[in-house]
Amino acid sequence: MILGLLRGSVGAIYNQSTLSGQTPRSLRHLTLTSVMKSKRKSDHMERTANVVRREVVSTAKVCGAATESPSVKRLRLLVTDKDFSFKAGQWVDFFIPGVSVVGGFSICSSPRLLEQERIIELAVKYTNHPPAIWIHNQCTLDSEVALRVGGEFFFDPQPMEASRNLVLIAGGVGINPLLSILRHAADLHRERTNKGSGYEIGTIKLFYSAKNTSELLFKKNILDLVNEFPEKIACSLHVTKQTTQITAELKPYITEGRIMENEIRDHISKDTVFYLCGPPPMTDFFSKQLENSHVPKEHICFEKWW
Repeated sequence: MILGLLRGSVGAIYNQSTLSGQTPRSLRHLTLTSVMKSKRKSDHMERTANVVRREVVSTAKVCGAATESPSVKRLRLLVTDKDFSFKAGQWVDFFIPGVSVVGGFSICSSPRLLEQERIIELAVKYTNHPPAIWIHNQCTLDSEVALRVGGEFFFDPQPMEASRNLVLIAGGVGINPLLSILRHAADLHRERTNKGSGYEIGTIKLFYSAKNTSELLFKKNILDLVNEFPEKIACSLHVTKQTTQITAELKPYITEGRIMENEIRDHISKDTVFYLCGPPPMTDFFSKQLENSHVPKEHICFEKWW
């Protein structure tokens, strides 16, 4: 049996090997048929009770905060425990002193930033969920929290694995784990370029949709990577309800309207893996389209946010 699990603003689907404690592979394979519909929004810890987590619970201190969009706040957290680590795409249980509800938020930074500076980044959308309210209204510099890593939606290729192309499909704040994957892939490419060894990434195409350009998170970070590695990384940014003029800098990358299935179909190949994260209707739609286009189920990986 495959379970569908909802979590905070992010949901994940895991297969039976996760629940039985087997060692996870670098690409956790997920299928549309694994979705179990939920008629109510339950607590993050209840929803993920059977999901494998790391044993380490580490304290962390807020060392930076910024407004990423009108509805999203970005946090930088200094993690004190040297045993704390994560794979690109994973999430954290977010424990706040004095708040009984535990948050669940995807990490948007790369594992390399943690290795080098002991910092992770989160981007949290404002909702009426107590952890989100605390982050937006009460969190200050030097606020202390605790973190624990979980989740089986990640990209963690080993040096000798075969090169794969990646297609990343994001909707709204679903960009968070996919940005972590994109940043990790860029770090791997830099490492191979500098050392002449390590994992060889294929091409990466990011499709990212939001209501308007102000809600497209991490625009500068994404375009910086596109410009740094034009032979490897490309992006297509979509806006569905744009009412203001699009800036000259963004215009070459912007398409007005939703991501279309023919755009995704053009990137199908035997060496391509698809990562999807966004609203359930979006992930359901593209997962089904990919399956109908005979993409192997093990090449379709997705996580949902609610």
